Amino acid sequence: MAVLEPRNFLQPCLLLLLRERADHGYELLSRLTPMHDGEGDSGGVYRALRGLERRGLVRSQWRTPESGPARRTYQLTDDGEAFLDLQAAELRQVDGALHRFLERYERATVECPPGGEEVPDDKRCRPQGAESTWSGSRR
Repeated sequence: MAVLEPRNFLQPCLLLLLRERADHGYELLSRLTPMHDGEGDSGGVYRALRGLERRGLVRSQWRTPESGPARRTYQLTDDGEAFLDLQAAELRQVDGALHRFLERYERATVECPPGGEEVPDDKRCRPQGAESTWSGSRR
């Protein structure tokens, strides 16, 4: 997902995680993994958190647990809640556009264009003049 990932997708992911519960950076990083392919960029997560804090979307405070070092814990602000709602609406629009693209892609992959030849075993099309070993990809 990293190659075609929407720009700044990390921010709404972090805001969503903080809507679920306040947390410190290391835990946010581990909770983020199923949603965002940040390729282990912890520095990017901390930079994003600082940027969100500068914009007033999150706030942080140092907390000292009973054992271990003090940790900066991040919490979503009211402005962060509102911004997350806007981001979710924008992501729904992107989701719709991606679904329309993929549906069109599937039709173009399955339906043979003029001059194409259907490959009988899997209903893909072989471009005109292509060898019989042609293998298109279809998901």
